[in-house]
Amino acid sequence: MSATPTREAMPIEAQIGQRSTGPAPARVTMDPKYLPLSVTIALFTAMATVGSVAYTGFFSPQVFLNLLIDNAFLCIVAVGMTFVILSGGIDLSVGSVIALTTMVSAALVEKHGWNPAVVLPLVLLMGTAFGALQGFLIERFRLQPFIVTLAGMFLARGLCYLISVDSISITHGTYTEISQWRIPVWGDASLSVGAVLALVVVAVAIFIAHYTQFGRTVYAIGGSEHSAVLMGLPVRSTVVGVYTFSGFCSALAGVVFTFYMLSGYGLHAVGLELDAIAAVVIGGTLLTGGVGYVAGTLFGVLILGIIQTLIMFDGTLSSWWTRIVIGGLLFVFCLLQRVFESKRVR
Repeated sequence: MSATPTREAMPIEAQIGQRSTGPAPARVTMDPKYLPLSVTIALFTAMATVGSVAYTGFFSPQVFLNLLIDNAFLCIVAVGMTFVILSGGIDLSVGSVIALTTMVSAALVEKHGWNPAVVLPLVLLMGTAFGALQGFLIERFRLQPFIVTLAGMFLARGLCYLISVDSISITHGTYTEISQWRIPVWGDASLSVGAVLALVVVAVAIFIAHYTQFGRTVYAIGGSEHSAVLMGLPVRSTVVGVYTFSGFCSALAGVVFTFYMLSGYGLHAVGLELDAIAAVVIGGTLLTGGVGYVAGTLFGVLILGIIQTLIMFDGTLSSWWTRIVIGGLLFVFCLLQRVFESKRVR
């Protein structure tokens, strides 16, 4: 007779098999592509919580709405920059296009007496054409986006000074009324026209990015342009379309900036292209392209705004601390991107 082996004498595999009487519990894991966006939202929530606890009056609807009101133009231009970076490119001309938009608007309205109803569509068309030209040069001649848009930056900024070397104030009634118009939201809180336009642009951009062939092609190009070509996707027209859209967003941001400042000046929006790139990166979009969300860019813009607000409420720190904190955040998010890319390769 063969004796039944005791539990201690059984192989470890058999003991494990005896213990496993049912299916293993499912582990809930987050898709790694959502990690940068999750970190961005968590960071914004933490900053808002700290401000609400540390400063009286910080936790109010109008304070939070002011984050969007004061950064509406940055939000719009950052949305366009998001599509460019998602495709694996870069656009350094956006700040100069904003300045050129303000200068053309101010000169035509104040010096030549043009009707704003004609000027506004004209400057939007101008910015769109400027972006389309850059996209055509990049796609047709296979030029580096950095060099092409750098040239565009110098060109647009130089054109500003051909119009005027001085600031041109805008006193036209239409511009002043729009700049002062507020849309009630809740209680005494309200939004400006520029802030509403920014939210509309974000909503439209989210739809384009995730529910249209153009958006899917942008992601595919950023992932691998060669693979996108082999898949038969319209790569060439999409590349041109990305920079065209960025040019339109820059011109629209210039219109909003004109309402915000009520002036045209060649030094407006100096360095804004760097702020836009920072907002996109902090929003979780990979600089290598292919991964990112427009909603993350919105939170990236809000984070830049809340940093400024926290420093303002503190009252003892120089405004230059804004740049220091943003620089530190960029280092952190660049490292986070490297970690994400290494996991994606595995």
